[in-house]
Amino acid sequence: MSEILTDELLAIAVRVARQGAVTARRMRDEAIGDVETKSTDTDVVTAADKAVERQVIEALLAERPGDGVLGEEYGDSATVAPGAVRWILDPIDGTVNYLYGLPQYAVSLAAQVDGEVVAGVVINAATGDEWTATRGGGAWRAGHRLTGSVRTTLDQSLVATGFGYDARRREHQGAVLARLITRVRDIRRLGAAALDLCLTAEGSLDAYFEKGLNLWDHAAGGLIAEEAGLVVGGLSGAPAGKEMLVAAPPALFPVLHDVLVELDAAGGP
Repeated sequence: MSEILTDELLAIAVRVARQGAVTARRMRDEAIGDVETKSTDTDVVTAADKAVERQVIEALLAERPGDGVLGEEYGDSATVAPGAVRWILDPIDGTVNYLYGLPQYAVSLAAQVDGEVVAGVVINAATGDEWTATRGGGAWRAGHRLTGSVRTTLDQSLVATGFGYDARRREHQGAVLARLITRVRDIRRLGAAALDLCLTAEGSLDAYFEKGLNLWDHAAGGLIAEEAGLVVGGLSGAPAGKEMLVAAPPALFPVLHDVLVELDAAGGP
């Protein structure tokens, strides 16, 4: 795919994701300011997720009506032909943070062609922080190219992770973490996979891993991490996906990978 086209796709992604981020922030402010308009806390999140997704899909298809969109709330909007663009959208990544007013929730939008993500943007809707990448064009934040952490040893690494909603999965993940925490500098759990990947891409975190992610959770953030020079993959040669995603600098990835295999991090329900 040409650099010109990937730049065009990124420009569209940034424009519509920014609009979606504004909507997400506005809807939360309005819900908190007028509590009588909502029936439950969960309704606030659900309504915002759906509203942002509809808005982004409508904006994308207005500009590129032949494209497909895979969104967290509404699934695939169309079957795309070979060579066509499919957009991958998480309207609000970090919905529990959104519910509680914690400033880590994001709009994540990526463009995929023939199974490969070629452009992506993640915007922290609470703060306006923005990360972007194109395939082969590097990863960027506020005009600065991202290069990831220079950490090479696990015992000095700040490692992020996340947890599933199923109680049995949480139990297994907690057991893994209890054995991992003595081998690293410390653990962080921010609650938004896209932001975890972006912060790892910029070196604010040294590495990140999580089981159970969907494609919309990591499509844009995964590209940003890769373009920052990180290795993004699964365990034992598998690609990054629902079984496991690990993102770390090349020197750190095999060390963390082997520990996660030893701890059966991809196991459990």
